[in-house]
Amino acid sequence: MSHKDLKDELKEVNQFEISDNTDIVELINSLKDTGFNAKRLAFACEIYKEMIKNEDCIKFFGLAGALIPAGFQKIIYDFIHEGFIDVLVTTGANLTHDLAEALGYRHLQGDFQVGDQDDKILHREELNRIYDVIMPNKVYEGIEDFVSKLIIPDNQLPVSSFLKFLGSELPKSSHSILRVCYDRDIPIFCPAFTDCGLAMQLGFHHQNLNLNQFKDMLKMVNIAWDAKVAGICIVGGGVPKNFIMQSLQFCPNSATYAIQITMDRPEPGGLSGATLKEAISWGKLNESVKFSTIISDATIALPLLLWFLKKTKKLI
Repeated sequence: MSHKDLKDELKEVNQFEISDNTDIVELINSLKDTGFNAKRLAFACEIYKEMIKNEDCIKFFGLAGALIPAGFQKIIYDFIHEGFIDVLVTTGANLTHDLAEALGYRHLQGDFQVGDQDDKILHREELNRIYDVIMPNKVYEGIEDFVSKLIIPDNQLPVSSFLKFLGSELPKSSHSILRVCYDRDIPIFCPAFTDCGLAMQLGFHHQNLNLNQFKDMLKMVNIAWDAKVAGICIVGGGVPKNFIMQSLQFCPNSATYAIQITMDRPEPGGLSGATLKEAISWGKLNESVKFSTIISDATIALPLLLWFLKKTKKLI
């Protein structure tokens, strides 16, 4: 391509404005012709909308970290309730905090400028800090009380089957991720389940329980293998990202759509910062994949993505 041809293809950047009547759909549409991560967010919105519109697409959603303490339980709940997720892969931390909220316990707002001395005081007051969110010890005590009284129907279960059972034990009125996945028959995979407070309490009180991770691995591979079209949305990265990606690696159809929201960099070689394009070399993403990586805090980007999808759902 000559310099002249390239110049002819370039479009002007949209110096967009926000009026009193601007809604989320108009805003996202305006961002398509801007630059930087605003444009990436707009592309991600369009990709996710296309995933939903494609009836053959299985939507894999990877959720790392612990977004529930920051107030995002209902955001994830709505992604599931609206039908925007077909398979959820998450951390034990998210499930632990989801269970806490479902049981009526609340995370508390703290101060993001808390210092070392304040952390010592928090410890003495039996308060645990997650950046600027506070969780009292009594929350774990409540989880322990609930877990200790569970009557688990089978001690030999895949983790996903146990999580489905756990969801059935929670109030229908809650905005629990575990509960809505049970109600909508959405599988939850937690490949590092023992790495959380919930699993520790299970281990203490149900020592004959033997949850099988290999059955979940095979179940996930079967879902990926049978998917005519695969689309992925990765929030953060980590174990949930790899669990989804490795399931797609040897399947007939690698991912056609891919979105990632992350703050990590690719240079250290860690998976959470690895580019989506890198996954093409592994056969995890299709060579013609539609993808967008948003370099952003998920607490900012994820609500905007959901807001756009909910507003455009009637048009899909």
